[in-house]
Amino acid sequence: MGKFQSSKVFDGFSTVFRQWKAKETHCRFVHGYGISFKVYFEGELDHRNWVWDFGGMKRAKTLIDGKQPKAWMDYMFDHTMIIAEDDPEVEAFKQMDQAGVAQVRIIPATGAEKFAEYIYCNINEFVKAETDNRVRVTKVKFMEHGKNAACYSE
Repeated sequence: MGKFQSSKVFDGFSTVFRQWKAKETHCRFVHGYGISFKVYFEGELDHRNWVWDFGGMKRAKTLIDGKQPKAWMDYMFDHTMIIAEDDPEVEAFKQMDQAGVAQVRIIPATGAEKFAEYIYCNINEFVKAETDNRVRVTKVKFMEHGKNAACYSE
């Protein structure tokens, strides 16, 4: 018996971050990209013969961090500065947020691979809850300006 899969691209986000541990490269500096990510879904078909409702992020009843899924994506990735929680300058970045010059988001780690993992963990939990475990996320592909990509899968 085959498996049903579908995918959806979420794009139009502009964000900046830095990879403070990359001391030997220019990636240690704050830099930005237009980012997007592709979410891969797998599961049983619903009454409409869909794995996932492509507009489901807007109509969802389940929340991510207290926000509608699309609002969560905008909050996290649209015109934001994403900083790793272990960045030695995290307090300076928090001051920028408090001063209103940057929308700073603190997450466990930065970089394309870690962003793919972060999105996967949040979206997968949301999708499983929203579909009563009928659907799960199998992979997230995170892309920087369409040239660089990293994936995270279960």
